[in-house]
Amino acid sequence: MAPNDSAQATDEARDLGAGRRKAARYLVPVAVAGVAAATIGLVPALAAAGDPSLPKISAQQLIEKMAASDTQQLSGTLKISTDLGLPGLGSLGSFAPKGGGSDKSASPDAKLTELASGTHTLRVAADGPDRQKVSILEDAAEYSLIHNGNDVWAYDSGSNQAYHSQRSAADAAKEHGKKTPDAGLPTTPKALADQFLKNVDPTTAVSVDGTAQVAGRDAYQLLIKPKQSGSTVGSVRVAVDAKTGVPLKFTLASSAGGKAVVDAGFTKVDFSKPSADTFSFTPPKGAKVTQDDGKQKQTFKPEQSLPGGLGGLGDAKNTKVIGKGWTSIAEFDTGGKGIPKAGNGKAGGDAQKFLDSLGDKVSGKFGSGTVFKTRLVNALITDNGKVYVGAVTKDALIAAANSAK
Repeated sequence: MAPNDSAQATDEARDLGAGRRKAARYLVPVAVAGVAAATIGLVPALAAAGDPSLPKISAQQLIEKMAASDTQQLSGTLKISTDLGLPGLGSLGSFAPKGGGSDKSASPDAKLTELASGTHTLRVAADGPDRQKVSILEDAAEYSLIHNGNDVWAYDSGSNQAYHSQRSAADAAKEHGKKTPDAGLPTTPKALADQFLKNVDPTTAVSVDGTAQVAGRDAYQLLIKPKQSGSTVGSVRVAVDAKTGVPLKFTLASSAGGKAVVDAGFTKVDFSKPSADTFSFTPPKGAKVTQDDGKQKQTFKPEQSLPGGLGGLGDAKNTKVIGKGWTSIAEFDTGGKGIPKAGNGKAGGDAQKFLDSLGDKVSGKFGSGTVFKTRLVNALITDNGKVYVGAVTKDALIAAANSAK
């Protein structure tokens, strides 16, 4: 199928309200130098058969189809790869926090951060708004996160530790709004696609770029591209199931080229109702169970001011947003005096080397500072404590700092 012309894509980009009403609730962020936020990527390499022949559809119609999808049940297998350009997270082991953390091995916040790098296989299942499950499959272990009614369980078979929390139906409804099958799942193509689509504006070109076959199903390919220069995002491609309107694959490409930053998709998918026992869980004998007392709160909230929720720091104190669209930059003042040191001793030295490996020393009208880099989100931290962060290039950050009042 041929892409829509640019004029049509521009008109459609202004009318994408129908595609903005379903937002992802669980995205796993990656901390860069403990200050700059990066987004998690999900990516799978899915072999495509011959491109199917499907009826012509406009980008606006395809987005409306996604928004109107009422699929309530699904199950399947996902392949996920992430390449943020960070040093291997395994190298952090020598100075990772120790002690008092045994109960965190099964905590979702701790475990799901592992998806920030490398390639992973996941199994997912959903049955309406009250039951979802995602399992991370490892060589000799499995980690599962299960939502069943008011109960949320997490279990790590490798450490035989479990995590349990309860929430009322009212709390769940408040958290997710109108639930969709993957609302409680942290790693689906739909969750990622929603996060980008709700921020589409006139700075974005949107078109239908042919068709594909994903997990044995015919799909349209929605292509989202920044019109502005200076963004680290080259394009976002979403394969949308032609029958159900459910996103089957999500690929985020860097403007610098190379391997996809984020690529997540189904290798197998089934839209029939999963069996009820899929969502049942009882801790195995001898498992250590950590009970959430309800005092802990989710620390990461997708920020709406930057495309795709990339401004995880946008709600910090004294924050303002510079620019619009894909080149938006969040500026805030830490009230500190530059980058904190990593600590003393060998662990502190290793940590400092890791931080230094991410950064480039820069200077300008703002004084001096360090730019911390990933392939997606970059941050400039000045020596006087100002932070500029966004899905933009190093030059764009420096220009923003130089022009800041």
